[in-house]
Amino acid sequence: LRNAEDMAGAPMEVDMNHVPNLPGYGYRRKQKFNGRPQTFQMVNGVRVEQKEGVTFERPKLVKIQKAQDTRRHGVTGKSITTTEFIDHHEGATETQHPAWDALDRHVLRFFGWFQEAVVESNLENYRVRHCVVMYYLEDDTCQVTEKKQDNSGIPQGQLIRRHRFPAPDGGYLSWQDLSIGNTLNVYGREIMVCDCDAFTREFYEHQGIEQQAGEPLAMDAFMEMTAKGGSSLGIPKTAEKQYREVQMGGGHVNADMQQFLEFDRKVCRFYAVLDDVLLPQFERRPFILLFFLADDTVEIREQYPLNSGRDSFPIFFRRNKLARGTVELHGPLDPPRKKDAFVRPEDFAVGFPIQLLGYTFFVYDADEFTREFYEKELGTPLDPRVDVRLPNRAVPKPPTPKYTGYGSWEDSLGSVNCLMPKPPKRDMVKLFEKDGMILRFTAQYHNPKAEDQGRIFVVNYHLWDDTVSIHEPPQRNLGIMTGRYLEKGVHVNQMTGNLFHPDDLRPGAIIKVYNREFEIIDMDEYTRKHIELGGVTRTYDLTAVLEKIREGMRQQYPLVRDVFRKFDGDKDGVITRKEFHEALLKWGFQPTDEEVMILMKHFDTRKDGQISFNEFCDALLDEDYTTKMLHTKPPLNQVYDANYADRAQARMSERAETEKVRAAVRAIGEVLYKQSRKFFKLFKEFPHMTHEENVTCDQIHEALLNVGHDFDPEDVKRCVLHVLPGVDPQQVPYVAFLKAMVTSFHDLSASR
Repeated sequence: LRNAEDMAGAPMEVDMNHVPNLPGYGYRRKQKFNGRPQTFQMVNGVRVEQKEGVTFERPKLVKIQKAQDTRRHGVTGKSITTTEFIDHHEGATETQHPAWDALDRHVLRFFGWFQEAVVESNLENYRVRHCVVMYYLEDDTCQVTEKKQDNSGIPQGQLIRRHRFPAPDGGYLSWQDLSIGNTLNVYGREIMVCDCDAFTREFYEHQGIEQQAGEPLAMDAFMEMTAKGGSSLGIPKTAEKQYREVQMGGGHVNADMQQFLEFDRKVCRFYAVLDDVLLPQFERRPFILLFFLADDTVEIREQYPLNSGRDSFPIFFRRNKLARGTVELHGPLDPPRKKDAFVRPEDFAVGFPIQLLGYTFFVYDADEFTREFYEKELGTPLDPRVDVRLPNRAVPKPPTPKYTGYGSWEDSLGSVNCLMPKPPKRDMVKLFEKDGMILRFTAQYHNPKAEDQGRIFVVNYHLWDDTVSIHEPPQRNLGIMTGRYLEKGVHVNQMTGNLFHPDDLRPGAIIKVYNREFEIIDMDEYTRKHIELGGVTRTYDLTAVLEKIREGMRQQYPLVRDVFRKFDGDKDGVITRKEFHEALLKWGFQPTDEEVMILMKHFDTRKDGQISFNEFCDALLDEDYTTKMLHTKPPLNQVYDANYADRAQARMSERAETEKVRAAVRAIGEVLYKQSRKFFKLFKEFPHMTHEENVTCDQIHEALLNVGHDFDPEDVKRCVLHVLPGVDPQQVPYVAFLKAMVTSFHDLSASR
């Protein structure tokens, strides 16, 4: 009880945080700390961050010379506070200042180098790289950089980014650890410090440390070669040094500018051959040697013959400087070659070999410009062309196998000519001209047996397909079945070993078919006329032919216009002699030239050598009404007129020339109208050829060839005379010609 009384009399402490948050039980909690953290402090008028933690260290302060008091107190004198403040700081000569403000842009710069192993080159074992070590005093950070070189292939610039370098014995690198002659070990890379700048030396002197004298930077083989090439005036500059000077805007003078201005786009073209003896089979390969006079470069192009079996890579040697003699490998450390070591125009001559790229080329010809250049500029005319063509190889043709007798002759021969034989094609022209022509001969057995005496055979030779058939006509009391003896087909005459020919079938000749010998006795009258006259010509009743043509044309189309268009092949509005002849052939007639002229003259009422649409309608159709009873069309005059034949031939020639003019104007017009770039290129080509405003047709042809279009010179002349009628082909104003070609392009349709 006593303990209970004691406990009841003592004050009882209650933790209010455990009181439930209910209405009536709430109270206002007292905050432990109401102040805000102060992380900035003013030091000599500069704000300094005073917080210390993981990301911040204690701010670095440096002592600097105290500035004089420049405040003015006037005539009232100093206040008590000011007097106490001045008396308190009167003896101080130095003060503290933040390092990032006092040492801003104060950098210690040291020059050094380090070695780097080279394993991928046989010209050098190591490489020396020069670098700069910069120490920033404001925050004790360091940075290592290297000067960049274009096309070096090495990552340069910032080698190690700016941060605090770790010291070898722990901690961080300080400025006391840097000195000339020592080795700086950073992340496994040893940098030899050789020198420093003037500011760095002055800084160390103020700190009481004396730096050693500077040492020259180490150099490798490539640096020594580069320095040697540009150290003396007597040694020529390297190509790299010359390129760098021009890139940086140096005063390099182009010594070959005059040569470029005089000989730009002037190329000497030589034709040469190369005897390739490295292959199992000898081969003579044609080449074109191009020497560009503007910069003395050479390009070699190979001309591949048809079916040569080589890949089509025409550039054998791309345009570049080409040294004489054999090929030598020059590396980047080798001195540049002199100008005399390269090929010059004087090294080329027609009829003499030249050594290029280790190959021996034989020059056998040159173009006209090259010959003119050598004669006028160099004073040494070139020799005439040398014939380098090899004789055609005599390839023995294998003999044709003998006919086996299976199938037709053409089928068996097709299996000999190709692996996959095709059905033989029939000669349709021969079939059309000689259809139904059969030569018939009578024959008998040669040296017959007793039972075969008196047997007569008929040998038929079909001219349209060169086939032979034999049949035996019936004879009374012969005792032998007659009829077909040899089926129609292509057979071999065993007496000659070749197929049957009309010359083998003559009276008195002996033929042999399937081991049976026959003697030709006689022939019929048609065959005799065909042999004596060289072929029997068919005669036609021209009046009947004319009526058949009229009736056939009327029945073919309902409109005469469609009939006329069918026979007008070129759609020029008239039917010429050739087209009329083709129309007769379509109807199955084979007339002679005289008969064609007679029929055509009947259609051509104006007798001008061609049939117009109106004349065709008058000859084909009947009149709508007549003024006479039983009026008929005029009869056909079957007298051949030689003068009319000449006029028809002249008209046909004029129409052919007209088609050539249309084709030429259309082809050249498509180049100038549809390809505007070629139009402006031609405007630039003509001033290069002449300073006058007029050019010749040959110059127009040459200009078109230069822009990549090869036309026939006659087509160019036809085009000029069409767009500029009456102009002299030797004095053509090219400006008017080009304008006329463009403006008149749509006047001439592509097809009629």
